[in-house]
Amino acid sequence: MASIETYVVTFNCGRELVKPKVFGQHLFDAWTSTEAPNILIISLQEVAPIGYAFLGGSYLAPYMDRIRDTVNIAAASFGDASYVNILTRNLGMTAIMAFVPQDQVRQINRIETAGVGVGMHEMGNKGAVALRFGYASRDEEEVELSFVAAHLAPMEDALERRNDDWKNIVRGMVFTPSQETALPKSSKSLGSAADESHTPLLPEQPMSGLFTPTSHLIFAGDLNYRTSRIKPSPADYQVFPQPTEESSDARHYSKLLKEDQLSRELRAQKACHGLQEAAVDFPPTYKYSDKARAVAEADSGARWDWASHRWPSWCDRILYLPLPSWMTERNPSIAIKINKYTALPLMATSDHRPVALSLSIPLRPIAPPDRDASGDDVRLSPPFGIDPDWRQKRARARRRELAVGIAAFLGLTWEGRLALLTTIVGAVGGWWVISAIFQT
Repeated sequence: MASIETYVVTFNCGRELVKPKVFGQHLFDAWTSTEAPNILIISLQEVAPIGYAFLGGSYLAPYMDRIRDTVNIAAASFGDASYVNILTRNLGMTAIMAFVPQDQVRQINRIETAGVGVGMHEMGNKGAVALRFGYASRDEEEVELSFVAAHLAPMEDALERRNDDWKNIVRGMVFTPSQETALPKSSKSLGSAADESHTPLLPEQPMSGLFTPTSHLIFAGDLNYRTSRIKPSPADYQVFPQPTEESSDARHYSKLLKEDQLSRELRAQKACHGLQEAAVDFPPTYKYSDKARAVAEADSGARWDWASHRWPSWCDRILYLPLPSWMTERNPSIAIKINKYTALPLMATSDHRPVALSLSIPLRPIAPPDRDASGDDVRLSPPFGIDPDWRQKRARARRRELAVGIAAFLGLTWEGRLALLTTIVGAVGGWWVISAIFQT
């Protein structure tokens, strides 16, 4: 059966510009084919300092350009492959970028986007941003795909807050048509012809929410689930994971993986309802020490240097929604195939390791369910309803983001300080000139 070869990478950039030559060398380390992916999705957290991220636009452009350069460098490994960045969107400090090969751009028929802040006062220092589009081969029907980039609450003791963040993402994420894409003008944008008001569907029409009956869903990001509720002690540091082939060794990462909060919350259906994860067969992705970062590009991997004040944890994860029962019951052989799920090498610019997932999604639409389909499926019965005030809340949060962004830009960046100093000098100079005129 034909499939959509999909590659998803999530990376907490640590508010630093990535190094394209280094990142590009490893971007496709988890890709298992000699052919380029049909779809490349990059989920980014802490993509830039808060001032630049909240202001967006030209302030954020250099950070996004570095990711595009990374993709161009990585694509060279496939020979003549050339990727088009069909959409880039950020909500505060979290961003998502979608790429498809140049010769497949016309197979993307429509794009919708959504975003919700779950940080302080619902701002985007933490939150999620998403895109949804239709993908079709030249002779097949359209397959709907949804991708989410997310960043949840930090700290060991914030387990319930992370679960609340998930709840607020489900409640506040409503998809609306996007006009800022690199698609050809002939491509259709959902709602552009029949619904010029671009009014999103509300709870009684759940097709606009995170969960819809006909869409695939990939959820990727720094989900921040830890391996303990308390900070480590000096004694704990001595048993932090280290490279070893012996799974019986007390310092093999599999021992710590048993304490992973996200795995427990998934089993208990307290977070990420309905989503699944491929087997985690890689070491913790956070938090690496400054020493580890300093030697990251030349490190042999003989030792993992962890920050002593945080438990090593699998913060960076990629989850997916399996096919619905009404689809697999009709065709038991159809399934999403996981090709590889792993962590990429540590980068000098971040204390997180990127994580990548390679998967094959059947090139077959998810048909609407029969009337007698089970209501237990999360596509039909989302864990939380859409907040009717989602639009007003996002608008208020955006105004706060702009205020915080301006303050952070003026107070925390050299450009902002220079602009502030210039304004003050100009104001003082103007006052002096006016005073001198009136004294004469």
